[in-house]
Amino acid sequence: MSPIGTAEWVMERCDDLTRHSSRPDALERVYLSPEHSAANMAVRAWMLDAGLDTETDAAGNLWGRRAADGTPQRPGTAGEPALVLGSHLDTVPDAGRYDGMLGVVLAIAVAHRLRDVPLPFALEVVGFSDEEGTRFGKALLGSCAASGQWDPAWWDQADADGVTLREAFLQFGLAPDRVGDAARRPEDLVGYLEAHIEQGPVLESAGLPLGYVTSIAGARRFVLTITGEARHAGGTPFSRRRDALVAAAHLVTRIEELAKATDCLATVGDIRVEPGAVNVIPGLAELTLDLRGRTDNGRDALWEQISAAGHDIALERGVKLEVVETHRAPSTACAARMQAAVATGIAEATGASLGSVLGLWSPAGHDGMAMDAVTDVGMLFLRCRDGISHHPDEHVEAEDVAIALDAFTEAVLALARDHEEAR
Repeated sequence: MSPIGTAEWVMERCDDLTRHSSRPDALERVYLSPEHSAANMAVRAWMLDAGLDTETDAAGNLWGRRAADGTPQRPGTAGEPALVLGSHLDTVPDAGRYDGMLGVVLAIAVAHRLRDVPLPFALEVVGFSDEEGTRFGKALLGSCAASGQWDPAWWDQADADGVTLREAFLQFGLAPDRVGDAARRPEDLVGYLEAHIEQGPVLESAGLPLGYVTSIAGARRFVLTITGEARHAGGTPFSRRRDALVAAAHLVTRIEELAKATDCLATVGDIRVEPGAVNVIPGLAELTLDLRGRTDNGRDALWEQISAAGHDIALERGVKLEVVETHRAPSTACAARMQAAVATGIAEATGASLGSVLGLWSPAGHDGMAMDAVTDVGMLFLRCRDGISHHPDEHVEAEDVAIALDAFTEAVLALARDHEEAR
C-alpha cells in the first residue's frame, strides 16, 4: 500500500471502493444499501488513519473531523467553525470509479497532509450518502439532509422493489424522525470545498489538468407521458393511427433542435413504451427529460419552448401529453472567496500565473448545490479522459491527481490565511 496522503494512495483507495458494489459485473452502490454501509466502514478507517474522529449522521452521511489544533474531534462539535471538504460515495448504475469517490479520498489525503498544521478553523471531511438519486429518484438526499432541506414528502418515495425511503432508513438502522439531526448550522461552517472530475471535455481540450468552478448548473427533470391508442399494426391505416411512440420521436428530435439553439443542455434519457409488442401500435410512451442551464432563466425559457412544442405535436398527431416535474434545483454560484482560494491553489500547484487559471461552469450537478443553503461553496475540477463519466471508462491520470492534491491543500491554506486576516 502506498503512503497515505500521496496520489498513489488516492488512486488505490478509489480502486478499493469498487469492491463495494451490488453487481458482480459492474459498479453500482446506492443509498442505504449493504454496499453503502460497507463503503462507509472502509472510508471511516481511512479517516481515522488521517487523524480524524468520525461519525455517521442521521441521514447516513459519513463525517470526519479534526480541531483547529489538529487533534481528532467529534464531527459537528459546536463552538469552532469548520471548513468542510468532501464529495459523495454513491454511484449511478454501471459507474466509473472516480465520480464522487475521488473527491472524498482526496479530502482525506489533504486532511492527513495537514494533520500537524494548526488552522484557524476545524477541518471536516464528508462522504455524502446519496448525490446521484439512483435508488429513490431524488438527487442530493445526503447533502439536502446536511443542509437542513429534508422534505417529509420524500418518505413515501419507493425504489424499484417497492421499498420506501422510510423503510430503507429503518433497515439501515437510522431513525426517520431523527433525520433533522443531520442538519448543519451556518454559524458552524466556514465553507464547503469539493474536488471532482470535470465530467466534460473542456480541461482536456485546453491542455490543463485543473480548473476552478464558477457556477453549477440549475437543473429540472420531467416525466413526459404521451397517450395515444394501441391498435393492430396490420389492420390500422396511417390515417387512423394515434401512435404515441411516433409522437414521442418527433418530440425528442424537437427537444434537441431547441436546446442546440441555446447554451442549455436537454437530454431524453429513457423511453418506456406500452404495450411494447412488435405487432401493436404503441398506445403510450413515457419519456424522461433532463434540463440544465448556466442560468435558471435560460433553462426555464427553454422548457417553455419545449412544452409548447410538445403540446403542438400532441395536437397535430391526435395524442395527449401529460407533464410531471420530478426535480428542480436552482443554479449555484460559487462564492468569490472560494473561487479565489481554489484558483490560488491551482496556481501554486502548477506554477501558472493566477490570471491564467481556468474558470468554468459545471453543467453537472453536485452536492455543493445543496450545501450552498448553509455555507459558501467552491469546487476544483480535474481533467478526465475524453470527458467521459457515468461510465466504466471514466479515467484520471495519477499525475493530475498529484497536482490536484497539491492544489486542494494550498486552497485550504489560502482560506486559512483569509480567515486569519478577517478575524
